[in-house]
Amino acid sequence: MLSRGFPKSEIMLKRAHTGLLIVLFSFTGAVAQQSVPPSAARQNAIDTQTVIVTGSFEPIPLQESNRWVVSFNTQQYPLLYDSFVDYLSQDSSVDLQQRAPGGVQADLSIRGSTFEQSLVLLNGLRINDAQSGHHNMDIPVPLDSISTIEVLHGTGSTFYGADAIGGVVNFITAPPEASEIRIGAGLGNFGFNQQRFLGTYVARRWSEEIAADRDFSTGFIPDRDYRSSAVSSETRFKTALGRSDILFAGSDRPFGAAGFYGDFPSWERTKSWYASGNQQLGSNTTLAFAYRRHSDEFVLFRNDPAIYENNHVSQSWEAALRRINDVGRNSSLAYGLEADGDKIDSNNLGHHARNRTAGYVSLDLRALRRFAATIGGREEVFSGGRTEFAPTVAGGVWLGRGWRVRASVSRGFRLPTYTDLYYSDPANLGNPLLKPESAWDFEGGPEWNTDGNVSAQLTVFQRRLQDGIDYIKYAIDQPWQATNIDSINYSGVEASSRLRLPHLQELGFSYTYLHANQQSVPGLISQYVFNYASNNGVFAWSGTIKRAVNVRNRVGVTQRIGRDAYPLWDFATARADGRVRPYLQFSNLSNTGYEDIPGVPMPGRMVIGGMELVFAKKN
Repeated sequence: MLSRGFPKSEIMLKRAHTGLLIVLFSFTGAVAQQSVPPSAARQNAIDTQTVIVTGSFEPIPLQESNRWVVSFNTQQYPLLYDSFVDYLSQDSSVDLQQRAPGGVQADLSIRGSTFEQSLVLLNGLRINDAQSGHHNMDIPVPLDSISTIEVLHGTGSTFYGADAIGGVVNFITAPPEASEIRIGAGLGNFGFNQQRFLGTYVARRWSEEIAADRDFSTGFIPDRDYRSSAVSSETRFKTALGRSDILFAGSDRPFGAAGFYGDFPSWERTKSWYASGNQQLGSNTTLAFAYRRHSDEFVLFRNDPAIYENNHVSQSWEAALRRINDVGRNSSLAYGLEADGDKIDSNNLGHHARNRTAGYVSLDLRALRRFAATIGGREEVFSGGRTEFAPTVAGGVWLGRGWRVRASVSRGFRLPTYTDLYYSDPANLGNPLLKPESAWDFEGGPEWNTDGNVSAQLTVFQRRLQDGIDYIKYAIDQPWQATNIDSINYSGVEASSRLRLPHLQELGFSYTYLHANQQSVPGLISQYVFNYASNNGVFAWSGTIKRAVNVRNRVGVTQRIGRDAYPLWDFATARADGRVRPYLQFSNLSNTGYEDIPGVPMPGRMVIGGMELVFAKKN
């Protein structure tokens, strides 16, 4: 049903959130006198295990997280992966609805959320686009500059604010370990060619990393060509204050957009400029700032731009002051202040701006090496005085023999994008009266881990969405209209397992089932909300053969709601070491004909072959 007002649960939430914050601060005052440094055992664990920084206010071992987080090491087999999509597609709860290879205009969804309900971060700072969620995967940095990709399943607004309803994807860079130069080039079918460059220099107290890449394709059908390029420079150094990190990046991505937004031979070009700085202020405090400028040029009829053309320029900035204190032998308190804003200048959307500020506090507790809990809350204040409160309560219990049980309850929210509010063209209409979305997220389940070599987990989750935003219509010949939907309940199950074998081999399997329940409206047609993957399974294997050849194999089967299942098979191999490293990548080896987005066909079998030259000096 269409939305008619705010739910009573939100009114009750407003009355309760102040009490939660008072309890947290009161508890902190009671234990502050017992503050001691973290134990050496825990510090050693952080140094030797896989450590995550997403879904937590401080780095923690993956096995200790009270939330379900998936981590991908992008430095282990870099020649086996062609794009960010190749990594994320190994997580069955991540749905990447692509319009072209290489992630061109891909929509990211987690646990069945719409693409605008999933938050994208770069080193913990927001890069979601205020104009449209279609640009959230327009990552401004090259793939080679990224060290780790972390995916938080479920609501993350307590940690990161608006838009983190379905989950969060965090692209993370890391200091280089050695001075080196990598130069690569490749060719493929559909007129594909690519070039990559990575140069690093490591000195005693500073380092520099420069990365660049370019992918070009003439397209597998007319008006589906693309040219994607990105470049970045990241400088790190140490001062008396602590570590400093300065990142500059930019990207340029023109592409043929035939059928992307209706039956039109369209063309589009996006550009991004990004700058960020991160400064430690002692051992417990950090100050961070980021600025992003994104332009979008859209032509409805490629051969005649005069018929209809849009030009949008969005800008956003974020500043954050964050601090963590130990408040006991096994507890810590994280708190901070954040401010961000965005604006848009557009011939179609007009000229608009908005700002928001936020404060958060989160208490992390551990007891008897068996229990762990996180209690936190975030208050966000928007332009005009509206506020949103996003609490999180999560916990875990170790049962012995590698078994653990986790559970969490959290709340998230999302602001409408400027496209949702103001866009207008022959096929789509915005709605300036849209209200923000909000959702309660519940999850829990067991996990099993034996020394990191064998692990498995099962999670049951439910998301209760209020005032969800979708584009709807009641007849095929009508335009899509942005509208609030009263309530939609999502229920699902995630299951995954991992087995580590000798010679760096790893087997992984993940499966996600999802069902959305909404009171039906006769004749209503949904554009985005009901295009989720109801069943998604992924099997992946990677490893090194005779210490000389790296191999990766992925087989996935996806079934979208109301459509037939389709399989996709990807395979890649590359020389493991040496100065000259040839590689070969196959995507859609099964030559499956499929559409992630209705009306937008994807290419069949694609082959890329190339070579990388490595000139390295170990420090």
